[in-house]
Amino acid sequence: MDLEEAFQVVGEFGRHQKVMVTVLTLLQIYMACQSMLIVLVGAVPEYHTEPVTDSSGGDVTQSVTFTDDVNSIVTEWYLVNQQAYKVSLAGSLFFAGVLVGNVLFGPLSDRIGRKPVFLTGMFFELLFAYGSALAPSYELFALSRLLVGMMNGGMALVCFILSQEYVGKSYWALTGTLTNMTFAVGIALFALLGYYIRQWRNLATAVNCPGVLLFLFCIVLPESPRWLYSRGRSSQAERVLQAFAVRNGKGRVTLKLRRVLSPAGPDASGPGLFRLATHPVLRCRTLVLMFVWYACSLVYYGLTMNASADRGSRYLSVAMYGLVELPAYPLCIYVINKPWCGRRRSLSAFLILSGLFCLFSIAVPMQSGTVGSGSVLALLGKLMVSAAFNIVYVYTSELYPTIIRNAGLGVCSMSCRVGGILAPFVPSMKVVHASMPFMVFCLIGVSAGALGLLLPETLNRPVAETLEELSAPAYQHMLETQVRLLEDEPLPKHRGSESK
Repeated sequence: MDLEEAFQVVGEFGRHQKVMVTVLTLLQIYMACQSMLIVLVGAVPEYHTEPVTDSSGGDVTQSVTFTDDVNSIVTEWYLVNQQAYKVSLAGSLFFAGVLVGNVLFGPLSDRIGRKPVFLTGMFFELLFAYGSALAPSYELFALSRLLVGMMNGGMALVCFILSQEYVGKSYWALTGTLTNMTFAVGIALFALLGYYIRQWRNLATAVNCPGVLLFLFCIVLPESPRWLYSRGRSSQAERVLQAFAVRNGKGRVTLKLRRVLSPAGPDASGPGLFRLATHPVLRCRTLVLMFVWYACSLVYYGLTMNASADRGSRYLSVAMYGLVELPAYPLCIYVINKPWCGRRRSLSAFLILSGLFCLFSIAVPMQSGTVGSGSVLALLGKLMVSAAFNIVYVYTSELYPTIIRNAGLGVCSMSCRVGGILAPFVPSMKVVHASMPFMVFCLIGVSAGALGLLLPETLNRPVAETLEELSAPAYQHMLETQVRLLEDEPLPKHRGSESK
């Protein structure tokens, strides 16, 4: 039997898998706190400066007095005036580390396994995060944020993949959506925690403590049966699946997985990034997906930065940045599993709608002091791109074979981080024209949505486990057969192997 048939026997989403997915999903709260940490520990309170002349009447220096009762790295190391850029630099270093982690950890987990890479990344992230809380100087704090970001980016990628590969394919959309939804909730919970813990070192320590507990739970997680199967280790995959069956209440079951074609061949051992560039099917998919991920990140974070001018409590603002995403997730669960919409159409529709809402917001005047129609349209644009962001995670994991899935997600995530790094510069384009940022968001969103239509649909389609399956004539013909049946079109005669 193949892997999907085996999951039908042992349970696609039994109680044991629910426990494992719950642990991995709760881990998103910890990762959200680490991602948003600089927002609160780098808070800049109100202050004023006064010139001070030394006793000899020579040099004139600036004396900084903070008027707000705020404890942050700004007040401890006086990161104001010419030193103010260091706060943004610490945040940029974190996301630069995330980018590096995405690139390194993806192919590494494809080669040596999901679990060892995941646990190693999580252990060092906890270690470096405590280093951030105890850093005696800004330089060590910035270095620790870079290292935390590197571990966070790689570990988060493998964590998402494990939450998919522990369950049957029909539940991938559900587990992917729950993962992203929990991350949004984690942002809101971080704001609540920051409201009660005002000392930045205590806050940095507190957000790291739940990670230690979750790490202990993650130690007992098994290796991904899909990864074992894709590497030709069918007997080990069978044992993992049999353990799933026992813990799901199905008793001892007998499984005999079909052997993978050439598990130790060049496709299995070759560098993942090289295969993405040379395989004709994967090359086209990767180029389109990289732009889609870049667009999602640029529009989402760009809209967030553009809305940062709203005045009010910083804790409420941080919470709203998370909570505003929640309506997008049930909407995603509904549309991506409908045959009339699926993954491809829903992704493209949400991206195009996001761009159009940004365009429409240009024509509607922003009312100062109130929530005007323009602000509502911009917020709807953010809601739409949040939905697209959620879908692209699930969709991308289904477009790549298991043997190279992490490498593909790693490259796409790298493109996503580039979009996040560039996003803060888009709102500054207002100096050219007030409508310029929203024009950029519109063009990027609409073009990415249009390009997304070039990707194949994956709803109710078999997932390739190896590169051979992706190009095999039988696999291609099976995809064509399912597409024709779903669209009620007559089947042509088999035409042999064709690259999409």
